[in-house]
Amino acid sequence: MFRNQYDTDVTTWSPAGRLFQVEYAMEAVKQGSAAIGLRSKTHVVLACVNKANSELSSHQRKIFKVDDHIGVAIAGLTADGRVLSRYMRSECINYGYTYESPLPVGRLVVQLADKAQVCTQRSWKRPYGVGLLVAGLDESGAHLYYNCPSGNYFEYQAFAIGSRSQAAKTYLERKFENFTGSSRDELIKDALFAIRETLQGEKLTSTVCTVAVVGVGEAFNILDQATVQALINEFEISGEEGPTNEGVAEEAVGEAGGAAATQEGGAAPEQETAPMDI
Repeated sequence: MFRNQYDTDVTTWSPAGRLFQVEYAMEAVKQGSAAIGLRSKTHVVLACVNKANSELSSHQRKIFKVDDHIGVAIAGLTADGRVLSRYMRSECINYGYTYESPLPVGRLVVQLADKAQVCTQRSWKRPYGVGLLVAGLDESGAHLYYNCPSGNYFEYQAFAIGSRSQAAKTYLERKFENFTGSSRDELIKDALFAIRETLQGEKLTSTVCTVAVVGVGEAFNILDQATVQALINEFEISGEEGPTNEGVAEEAVGEAGGAAATQEGGAAPEQETAPMDI
């Protein structure tokens, strides 16, 4: 890992106007296992890849229920994601107790972004090393947001984060125009196809992925393994073919561009997996 005099403190600017510690936190998100979100007018589906540190251990949870109408999928440091999901859960409980109504999704996302931004402005804190896909349903409809460690947030029709997510993004970009009118099952089918794109030839089964749904008339819930496996068999998407050539090519180009940028900036994040579970 290359180091320079501007990456020892999160509050130190480089001459190029960069905060390297924040960029390193965003790199932790890229190294985490893939997470995917899709939304239609009535439903939002979250899906993630289950990755265990060894064959003898179980995988870490990557999807958390926040409230009956909100859930999150994470990529990055699992511990940070667990703490932030607990914070979101507390905010929903407090809002419901005070106003006797569900917390709007957009308001919760802004509060989460403000909490992340504070960590980029205090020398005794570090940025959260996790990205969150926030799925929710409120009076204005279904929503899918991405919260970044930098404190930025964006609303998407469909998005993927984590390792090898470029292949999933390529698939979603080809299909996203149909998502608005998609049914619940069609969204789940596309989510499973997108997850398969990130596996690079590994067979898709219910043990390597988790799927959650929230929608009109349906509280946020994580589908059990038997249901997911039945859907995989029904959709006939358990084949072992790898990602599309287009997705692999775009991912390779993106990695090459990122390496060139870090060399120019004088700092490059480690390529190995972080020692903490991601």
